[in-house]
Amino acid sequence: MAARRGAELLRPPESSGRATFLELFFDLAFVVALTRVSQRFAGLTDDTGWALVTGFGRTLLLFLALWLIWSHTAWITSRYEPEQPVIQAVVVGTMFAGLVMAVTLPRAMEERALPFTAAYLMVMVVRPLVVAAALRGHPRRLVPFRLAAWASVSAPLWLAGALGPDQLRLPLWAAALAVDYLAWTLGWPLPWLGAAAVARWRIAGMHLADRYQQMFLIALGESILVIGVVFSGVDYSAERAAAFAVAFATSALLWRIYFHRAGLLLTEALDRAGLPGRLGATSGRTHLLIVLSVLVTSVGYELVIDDPFGSPRPSWLLFVVGGPVLFLVARTRLEYEIFGRISRSRTIGLVALLLFTPALARWAPMVGLSVVSGVLALVALLDAWRSRGRPLEIPTSPVGRGAAGDRDSEA
Repeated sequence: MAARRGAELLRPPESSGRATFLELFFDLAFVVALTRVSQRFAGLTDDTGWALVTGFGRTLLLFLALWLIWSHTAWITSRYEPEQPVIQAVVVGTMFAGLVMAVTLPRAMEERALPFTAAYLMVMVVRPLVVAAALRGHPRRLVPFRLAAWASVSAPLWLAGALGPDQLRLPLWAAALAVDYLAWTLGWPLPWLGAAAVARWRIAGMHLADRYQQMFLIALGESILVIGVVFSGVDYSAERAAAFAVAFATSALLWRIYFHRAGLLLTEALDRAGLPGRLGATSGRTHLLIVLSVLVTSVGYELVIDDPFGSPRPSWLLFVVGGPVLFLVARTRLEYEIFGRISRSRTIGLVALLLFTPALARWAPMVGLSVVSGVLALVALLDAWRSRGRPLEIPTSPVGRGAAGDRDSEA
């Protein structure tokens, strides 16, 4: 009887695969969070050498913590019915914790480390226990128990980093985050219980694809916000107006390249996969890189619009060129995950950007952004030329291969 009541929380086969309004509401907290991540990256534009490396590493760590919270939530609502009151309470509670992390993020490595950590641990430790209790006697309750157990292992490192000396915060939090990501990768193995292999989880493929695509669009929206806010806050000039236009064109090209074929067919690929959990997990890591690349690129927009023809600095190349390079690498990986191949257009774009980089280091930021936009336009044109008159391909992912019967009965 208890197992039957717990089973009511699971997504039924006839459930709509689309994201609910609750999940879109949940994403609002992460709009704030991504904006704060972008602002922290922007604060590094005057740094050089080791200060730039450590500053980037600190912000990257905070972003990875946020991403883990968001991705776990996406998987929860893909496995459990979002219309159930318990799941709704879990999502809203996670949204509040995410908002706390967002507002403390600008100083999370300084005096606001403790509230950031407390919000993170509330989600990682308490949330799975709530889900496990709601599942009652259902066999799947062991999965959230595993999550809570592993989060308890990393929790002392998080707390030690928050309460200890400032110079130890980065290494302690990096170790804690490594434990959390390793646990996710291994399936949170426990003695006598084994692991809950994510690759064999039953998930709503359409729903998970929707969530990844929506997060990409949120990141793109953040980049558009940066373009508008920066341009409206500086003195008008023809050079800045040109930088504003090129920055917008770059974001539009990122959107076009992402959704061409592979990004558009992610839903179908997950639906057709014998092991959608495996493809969902790998494409989740790919979308982490894609979202990060858009955030890094948006910092480049701010730098170029503010001072289009300023003197070259070591940091501007990281944001103006490094962000699009990372995007093309991640988009190439996504294409392989969907089709099992790599298009020449993305390879050409990557090689072109890498060849131009040494020369761009000596030119003004506006020149660098213009070259990046031109290379992305070339990639988009090659994509359009290759697909002209051809129907959409059928996804043949090498990642999600396997029989449906191979899925873990517990998951």
